[in-house]
Amino acid sequence: MSRTSIPDLHETYRDGEPLTMLTAYDAPIARQVDRGGVDMILVGDTAGDNHLGYDDTVPVTMAEALSNTAAVDRAVEDAMVIGDMPFGSYGQSMETSVDNAVRFLKEAGADAVKLETAPHGDTTIEIIDRLTELGIPVQGHIGLTPQRMNQIGGAYIQGRDTSSSAATDALVETAERLVDAGVFAVVLETVTEGTGKAVTEAIDVPTIGIGAGRHVDGQVLVITDLLGLGGESFSLSKRYADVGSTIRTAVESYVEEVADGEFPAEENVYDPLDES
Repeated sequence: MSRTSIPDLHETYRDGEPLTMLTAYDAPIARQVDRGGVDMILVGDTAGDNHLGYDDTVPVTMAEALSNTAAVDRAVEDAMVIGDMPFGSYGQSMETSVDNAVRFLKEAGADAVKLETAPHGDTTIEIIDRLTELGIPVQGHIGLTPQRMNQIGGAYIQGRDTSSSAATDALVETAERLVDAGVFAVVLETVTEGTGKAVTEAIDVPTIGIGAGRHVDGQVLVITDLLGLGGESFSLSKRYADVGSTIRTAVESYVEEVADGEFPAEENVYDPLDES
């Protein structure tokens, strides 16, 4: 069976059915996420603080992003795999931006790439236009853009009429320009529900929300938040399992059995000695 394609996503969107996306950063988790039936798997730069031990997404390198994406690609059969272009991998020049996007498809096996775009982000929109012209599928990303956190100053909700928040009109206009540049979908992160609704009504490609409310065309969550592997719970997310507690209990049991001499037992060794 071939992976979910852009026409598949748009057919689901036209039928009014919600789209689903989750992040994954390695093969074992990606395999289970794929089997769970999501439409898209985003190999996000959220790997920075959820997989690689960084404080945020900014330090993630191209080498790390490509390695994570390739691992996911090797495990996934059905979902579309989207590689998240990390901070500094696009925008410096058109040539570098295109080269790095191509690497996600040719080296890592991604089906598409995702780029964050600031409000009225002319440079990124121009890059996306070139990528889609060359046949590289692009998912847009507006609202809170974590790669710009040093500039923004914090995880402020966007779409509010404040100095730390982009106005709804600016986000709508940016989304419209992204569609004109050829994106097949737009991620909306940490925006007011009214902003999510306004953007969704303004464009004719799917909107995928994370903290964007109920009036969008699909949802995405970070897998460690969903599984209870993250250290902090966010109001935009929902914990569907407490895998962290399960892992910790298993490790504690292992440590205890080794200390007590219960593991390895006879069934865990090769050619066991007769100790009678």
